[in-house]
Amino acid sequence: MTEKKNNPYNIKEKQEKSAAYRSLIRAELADELYDKILNIIIIGKRYRDKDFSAKELAKELNTNTRYISAVINSRFNTNFSCLVNEYRVKEALHRMTDKRYTDMTIEEIGTLVGFANRQSFYASFYRIMGVTPNNYRKKHLAGK
Repeated sequence: MTEKKNNPYNIKEKQEKSAAYRSLIRAELADELYDKILNIIIIGKRYRDKDFSAKELAKELNTNTRYISAVINSRFNTNFSCLVNEYRVKEALHRMTDKRYTDMTIEEIGTLVGFANRQSFYASFYRIMGVTPNNYRKKHLAGK
């Protein structure tokens, strides 16, 4: 019972995995893909698309998901889902503390930044920030 209280979203520790295909990708190709991934996901804000997947990204870049996975793992030190969710949470942080969005609910903000549902938003937010979105918003709007 105490486990649930300390870890309300049942978040598991990240485990390091070894994947042989990571070493198969040439450094030049990895650099090129890294730049393109940055452009599409972050600059192009594709993280806002709740249906955006590694498969779709690979298709856009005319490559395969193993290469996408290898580049994201080696260059960003994370996986595709965590990378996308990290940028979703960053945008949610901004919107939750911006007075222009005070009339929006936490769930509406989660949807706006690309989360498919409330549960995935809350779990990702808590994993990254260590607090729930509601507690974060209350704390940061109180001083404004």
